[in-house]
Amino acid sequence: MLHTPVLLEESIDFLITNTSGKYIDATFGRGGHSRKILESISKDGNLLALDKDLEAIKYAKENFKNSNFSIKHSGFEDLDLINIPKKVDGILFDFGLCSTHYDNPSRGFSFKEAGPLDMRIDLRQPNKLVDLFETIDARSLANIIFQYGEEKESRKISKEILNSFKNGEINNTVDLAEIIKKTKTQRPKRIHPATKTFQALRIFLNDEINNLKIGLEKSKDLIKTGGRIVCISFHSLEDRAVKKLFAPKKISYPKEVPLNNEVIREFRVVAKKIKPKSSELEINKRSRSAIMRVFEKI
Repeated sequence: MLHTPVLLEESIDFLITNTSGKYIDATFGRGGHSRKILESISKDGNLLALDKDLEAIKYAKENFKNSNFSIKHSGFEDLDLINIPKKVDGILFDFGLCSTHYDNPSRGFSFKEAGPLDMRIDLRQPNKLVDLFETIDARSLANIIFQYGEEKESRKISKEILNSFKNGEINNTVDLAEIIKKTKTQRPKRIHPATKTFQALRIFLNDEINNLKIGLEKSKDLIKTGGRIVCISFHSLEDRAVKKLFAPKKISYPKEVPLNNEVIREFRVVAKKIKPKSSELEINKRSRSAIMRVFEKI
């Protein structure tokens, strides 16, 4: 399946404030948002894309020939390596995993087709999912599944995964999904029973929430006054982190200090909790959980 960019029109409409400006697509994927940005800026404008997946880098080099486009093999947690402080007009973050990862069983993200126990976004990363199962204890695994997947049956699932893995019953992603499915007593109606656990394992293995926080914090130093940061999240952990990082900073003084408490605002909220329209949901079911927030540097 070709990757369909989420909230495409809405995100670019908010992002572009200067057609001759500098922009960053911090999560290139298969370039849906990047292509739209390039269509929306002039030849004097510039777009830099980032992605830590080598397949995305290869796709970009083969399909994007624009002279005002470049791509860097890097995650957005390394945004500080881009030495253009206070000069960027807009940065786009789409925190969703590219659809091609799910559709390619060899990457180990999907439970629909048998794939290796991998789940690495950046193949330069040494540790795969199988390495995690070989070294982790049940309690720690349960904490991961609960914290990053918000899975209520995490303890039971954790024990069953590790027992089955040690007994040689989990050799691929379908085996893993079936063990989770059989273990769960509460079956969700709209999603596969293994969805939350797979999400948790992927997030932990790739350190996604921590990288998100680092990337957004570093983006604040790149964006110019009046520039915008657009964030598209796909679950509550991401969305909460986004809201917290852009919330006004409150400075409280002790009662004995004769100063009023301060509220420091670096960004103003341009748009909050924008969701895909029904027309988009009909075309792309994977967009159903997307939430977009837009912030402008004051």
